[in-house]
Amino acid sequence: MIRVLVVEDDQVAAEAHRTYVERVAGFTVAAVVHSGAEALRFFERDTADLVLLDFYLPDTHGLAVCRAMRAAGNLVDVIAVTSARDLAVVKAAVSAGIVQYLIKPFTFASLRDKLEQYAKFRESFGEAGEVLGQSEVDRAFAALRSPVAQALPKGMSGQTLDAVVTALRAEPDGLSAGAAATATGVSRVTARRYLEYLADNGLARREPRYGQVGRPEVWYRAQT
Repeated sequence: MIRVLVVEDDQVAAEAHRTYVERVAGFTVAAVVHSGAEALRFFERDTADLVLLDFYLPDTHGLAVCRAMRAAGNLVDVIAVTSARDLAVVKAAVSAGIVQYLIKPFTFASLRDKLEQYAKFRESFGEAGEVLGQSEVDRAFAALRSPVAQALPKGMSGQTLDAVVTALRAEPDGLSAGAAATATGVSRVTARRYLEYLADNGLARREPRYGQVGRPEVWYRAQT
């Protein structure tokens, strides 16, 4: 079993990540911690094969945690699980030796794919010895890359989905379909379709809002 340490400050998201990991064959959760300091203390007394590392922790940045582990001689593999989209942060993650980068919000299928790719990467190498040649190295690193992006339902585009997600995350109180349409420049029907897709995949939650009369309007709030 591949032992995973989940580092995530949000309690709900942390439990979701725990559940996701436990659903993937060959993986088990060693522990769930909610700060960088807790993550470092964990490795003083225990071990893990892989860390799912949020970057925006209450006491420090996830990259600082990664660098501290490396400075202590800990070469545990790390998958970044974060909302950080800044190119400089992505480049820094590569420099810190992070093997995968998963942007929030994401579906179970997205995390499952990353974990399965990581498992194939581990299987490509033995515990010791030498590689047979360049082709073996190339195959191992290729296992970490997704050959095809996860397919969206027919008629949906990644660009529009990103726009809706950005608008939703910019409004902590949530958005209605109409407000999302205004923010993204698509029709209300289109906005609702994307919002429903996010809700169905656990990336947003539905909240009824009651007005003066009639049926409540459904609003959508981004899941952290």
